[in-house]
Amino acid sequence: MMRKKHELIFAAGLILAILISNTVGIIRDGRRLDRLRGSVLRLHILAESDSDRDQQLKLYVRDALLESSILGEADSLAEAESIAAERLPDIERIAETVLRANGCELPVEAELADTEFDVRTYGDITMPAGTYRALRVKIGSAQGHNWWCVMYPSLCVPAACEVTDDKQEELEKFGDEELDILYEPEKYEIRFAIWDKITEIRKKLVVQSDENSERA
Repeated sequence: MMRKKHELIFAAGLILAILISNTVGIIRDGRRLDRLRGSVLRLHILAESDSDRDQQLKLYVRDALLESSILGEADSLAEAESIAAERLPDIERIAETVLRANGCELPVEAELADTEFDVRTYGDITMPAGTYRALRVKIGSAQGHNWWCVMYPSLCVPAACEVTDDKQEELEKFGDEELDILYEPEKYEIRFAIWDKITEIRKKLVVQSDENSERA
């Protein structure tokens, strides 16, 4: 009987140690994810429709914006956002010039916005799902499939008819932890899902607490 009791205590201790270890891992990796999300400005171009022509026009706009180096030599996300905010009219002008040259009279609207993204793979990197700051370029009614990449750091490089990811920029701008997430996201799927759920619940509790305080 005493032996069984010791075995139960040992098993309970082992389970507790595993739970604590997993919790520490979830928190650590969740904070890495938050840092990654908070260090990039994504480029999000939405086409008028899914027609072949509208999708091709979207790519023409993409190429023009990438070749324009609109953000210059921004050294931080804050600086990249500031430049983008100031140059929204220029971004719209560049896009509309390309459209007009290709016989399209649709208007373009550019904005900076917090945008919810699904998991997106581009080249060899995968950006986890979540909310990111994005430079959104909407062509016409913006009802078609979209194209995305990372505007800051400048990971999108035009190369002939394709766009590739800039390996050197990735190495310079991201640390080993962020690169591991970008290149091997499957290792973190469960932990990220748990972290996002915890974050969602925490935000709801904060809102509820604020509402209760206002009523008091």
